[in-house]
Amino acid sequence: MSRPAESPTPEEISPVFRLSDKTTLFPVIHESGDFSVAIRRFLLHHSFDCLAVPLPPSFAEAVEQAILQLPSVSIVLQRETAIPTVRSWTPPAETRDDDEQPEFFTRAASYVPVEPCQPVIAALRAAMEERIPRAFIDLETDHFECHTAVYPDPYSLKHTTPEAFAAAILPAIPPPPGEQAYARIHTMAHRLHELEQRYNSILCICSLTDWPWIRKAYQDRLPQVTDDQVESVETFAVTPETLHFMMGELPYITGLYERARAELESDENLSIDGVKTMLLATRDEYREDLGSRARKITPKLLKTYFQYVRNLTLIQKHLTPSLYTLISAAQQIAGDLFAVQLADVAQQYGYPPLDGVPPLRMGINKAALPDGTFYGMKTRLPGQTRVWCTLKLTPKPPQLQQQDWQSRWNPFRQCSWPPEDLAIEKFRTHIKDSAIALMGADLARSEKFTTSLKDGLDMRETLRNWHSGELYVRINPPARGNLDCVIMLFDSPADPRTYPWRVTWHAEHHDESTLSLFATDYRASMQGPGIGMATYGGAMFLFPPRPIPDIWRSRHFDHADTLEERLIMAACHYSREKHIAMLSPLPPGLAWKKIAQRYGKKLIHLPLSRFSQETIEKLRVFHVLNGTSVRSYAAHFIRKG
Repeated sequence: MSRPAESPTPEEISPVFRLSDKTTLFPVIHESGDFSVAIRRFLLHHSFDCLAVPLPPSFAEAVEQAILQLPSVSIVLQRETAIPTVRSWTPPAETRDDDEQPEFFTRAASYVPVEPCQPVIAALRAAMEERIPRAFIDLETDHFECHTAVYPDPYSLKHTTPEAFAAAILPAIPPPPGEQAYARIHTMAHRLHELEQRYNSILCICSLTDWPWIRKAYQDRLPQVTDDQVESVETFAVTPETLHFMMGELPYITGLYERARAELESDENLSIDGVKTMLLATRDEYREDLGSRARKITPKLLKTYFQYVRNLTLIQKHLTPSLYTLISAAQQIAGDLFAVQLADVAQQYGYPPLDGVPPLRMGINKAALPDGTFYGMKTRLPGQTRVWCTLKLTPKPPQLQQQDWQSRWNPFRQCSWPPEDLAIEKFRTHIKDSAIALMGADLARSEKFTTSLKDGLDMRETLRNWHSGELYVRINPPARGNLDCVIMLFDSPADPRTYPWRVTWHAEHHDESTLSLFATDYRASMQGPGIGMATYGGAMFLFPPRPIPDIWRSRHFDHADTLEERLIMAACHYSREKHIAMLSPLPPGLAWKKIAQRYGKKLIHLPLSRFSQETIEKLRVFHVLNGTSVRSYAAHFIRKG
């Protein structure tokens, strides 16, 4: 029954959306979480007798049954009896590899994605909860023609009204593309007239591109088009790893919308705040997965990341970032490992698929049904035109593959990766130069200014003698002595269980140092056949290189209590100079100074905080190769970060 006493008056709803005294036409952009929030709010803030949606009647029962199963998402599919040749989307010729061929399907189907961020589904869900009658008013078509469009970013709804948003786009809306689009519009307009004979207040949802043409067809009162004979619909679940091909929003953000609904929290800004939540979840999983080998994702790094994402998004003339933008920015700022983790987290919906319903695998405009057949897929609720891009990331090898590489490792062949050798040797040179500068600083002195500023004005001494009116200059004499040994302690105190691999490597050429190190077990993180990854705990560099026994097996240093003390003893024993440079988080303690005094040496300390933590984290991670022959293909497996 109609409810005329509760029906809103025309003044309560903007005339932009008023189709008649009884009908309100609300245009939406399908596959948009922002429009799902807007239509739900609009439906609940006004009183309506009927909700009309742009779907055929054959989908009604199955779609409403699937809505009752939310938050588990599903697809309501209708196979086409005609046998058209459907071509899947392929990149333009200038961006496609020569051997990449387009795909063709002799079977086609149209489907309705039943998921929370579809405005039509959100409206039906709210109407079912409020006991509002629903009407499916679209034309039955045996061969559905799907047309997407390019819309402004729906995030604009946060700063304007739906009426202003739709009115601003109105001049740019093109005519319906094809005869079927006209037939569907005429049918929906005709059925709205029929609904007005039974209800006094109707809310009709339509696509933004159909909005002005449905209004025109409604005013022209054109005759109804005959429906086609169609197949019955089927309901399928979607495999979790292919949800992003079916959902309009990212699966993780869609899950946040559903979680906010269940916990009665605000979902007004989830299209942006959800991205931040997703990044924090990625950081947590990244740390848990890699442990000590994970790069530190600091607040400063995240700030830089979000600024970069914002700039890339604005360049693309959008307000909210795409998945490609998020992952490519993560790759460039935090490395491949973090980017791969972000891609995995973005696909996590957080709710299980439907029980007892056969699952299908979605793809780009295609799907593999449970019986193994492939269908070209066309959504009944098309949204923004999507452009699929490729991004080369090196994923983490599967555990079984890592075990296979471990079993093939030859323990008698071992070498380093030259690009990493070059980086650590440059850093060693920098540490050495900084320590020599500190040695010379102890010999600096001040004197009164006469005729030359020498090495610069000494402000401290000048201010101390300000009452005398004299200026003082600084004299930095050249440093006496040299350094041939550098100790780097990245993790101190070091746990021997964390760093079980200890080795002394000899230089391959005169530009490399003799290196003694303790690190994580490279065999626990295999990156490729004959390629392991480890993390420095500490290292000692002797340059110029010279042959020395393995310090980890030498009995001369067995009285050392810790890994750090053994390195310091070896450095003092094999160094030919009086001074030894030491990079560590904290200054040398009394025990370390006594070791140096016993050998007649002096430790020049440089704090680890003096250098960029980003640089330190990159230098700590290095790769071990199973022989020099592995260097010919190692670059293919070694990640950028």
